Amino acid sequence: MNKPMAIVMAAGKGTRMKSELPKVLFPVCGRPMVEYVLDALNASGVERRVIVVGYRAEDVQKTLADYEGLEFVEQTEQLGTGHAVQVCRENLKGHDGAVVVLTGDSPLVRTSSLKQLLDEYERTRPACILGTLHKDDATGLGRIVRDASGQFTGIVEEKDATDEQRKITEVNMSTYVFDAVELLDALKKLTNDNRQGEYYLTDCPGIMKKEGKDVRALPVLDPCEALSINKIDDLRVVEDEMRRLGVTCAN
Repeated sequence: MNKPMAIVMAAGKGTRMKSELPKVLFPVCGRPMVEYVLDALNASGVERRVIVVGYRAEDVQKTLADYEGLEFVEQTEQLGTGHAVQVCRENLKGHDGAVVVLTGDSPLVRTSSLKQLLDEYERTRPACILGTLHKDDATGLGRIVRDASGQFTGIVEEKDATDEQRKITEVNMSTYVFDAVELLDALKKLTNDNRQGEYYLTDCPGIMKKEGKDVRALPVLDPCEALSINKIDDLRVVEDEMRRLGVTCAN
């Protein structure tokens, strides 16, 4: 079995950031936010990392030129998170083992969380593990639905959730470990039959589950990993948390 690899989604512009700079290159504590993601992966033993670029792809590649073990794949059209992983199919072929999939705008991703997810994959070899956490205010986030025995049954987005499902505090944070072979199979079956006409990676665990495959949701993410950067004001909140965690900020 191969060592784990990763796919980092880094193609977006980040329109709400009110800047021409690619979102993943926004500085957080003096460094482009995507660098924290790459460092966490490397510290978790994930040395082969596929970076999905799109908006101002050359700038992202130039910024990350000193990193070893990176492969760049261009997503010329942003057709959803599932599509971002679909463009990496050639990179996935022949890989036997774990594939970590996460976003490049998650500078607070913790090495300890990634290690726990990878350890669970090595121990149980499921088709997919979702890294989740419990959040008191889960507004806007996809909820993790479980059956009476506590087993994962699916992800329901807030707009599709019932009143009862909106009370669920366990949420999906777009941090996954997939089995490479199972991921490739599920990617073939993704459709864009939805209001946005996009391909969603969140549909892959559901496809696997319907086929009777082992899909797990593991609530091992730290509360800080729920902090996201969608607008300039969020940068200050994330930087404050990084300082609390002991990160030295240059600004």
